[in-house]
Amino acid sequence: MSESVDARQYAPATQRNRAPILEVLLEVLPPTGTVLEVSSGTGEHAVFFAPRLHPRKWIPSDPNPLALLSIAAWRSNFPADNLYPPIALDVCDRIWAIERDELPKPLSNLDFKRDEIVAIVNINMIHIAPWSACLGLMAGARRILPPGGILYLYGPFKQSGVHTAASNAAFDESLRSQNPEWGVRDLDEVVAVAQSQNLSLLKTYTMPANNLSIVFQMRSTI
Repeated sequence: MSESVDARQYAPATQRNRAPILEVLLEVLPPTGTVLEVSSGTGEHAVFFAPRLHPRKWIPSDPNPLALLSIAAWRSNFPADNLYPPIALDVCDRIWAIERDELPKPLSNLDFKRDEIVAIVNINMIHIAPWSACLGLMAGARRILPPGGILYLYGPFKQSGVHTAASNAAFDESLRSQNPEWGVRDLDEVVAVAQSQNLSLLKTYTMPANNLSIVFQMRSTI
């Protein structure tokens, strides 16, 4: 009998940043409800955060089939009753998978009226993606989040058009050499897009390794 293949992927940065990110999430997330993680990557963050953020429910997602397999494998190894199976979700879609009526089980058993999506968490995505991904993320947040809902971003950012560290400038150059549509984003531009989608900048946190946590809140439509 052949041994089963472990589909788990590993991102070394996760071990370094997960505890500082958790501290911020514990401070800014609503106390109950459902958190949608957009672009969950390996799934390491999901299995770390979900049990520590109980009773909130956690739904991981990613557009990459290999990432979805990794997330599912991590969940299988570290199950939590509030951590749901990953869903395929592309932020650039006009309607996200989570907005459709037909969701795979057991997500189909979730009652979003009772456990509505009150927060979206997005870690290390918008700089390793075209600008259209940032636009899609903000548009989706406006469609999904209720007034007072939270959008959390983590990653490197330029401030006032200037890199905050030489290492970030080198990282930006490396990203753009791989794909000219990628790159470290200017925080002012990200905030402007958020504001156009009815999101207010709530707080900015300085994080280890020259990263930032950016917290937005959905404004009331009244």
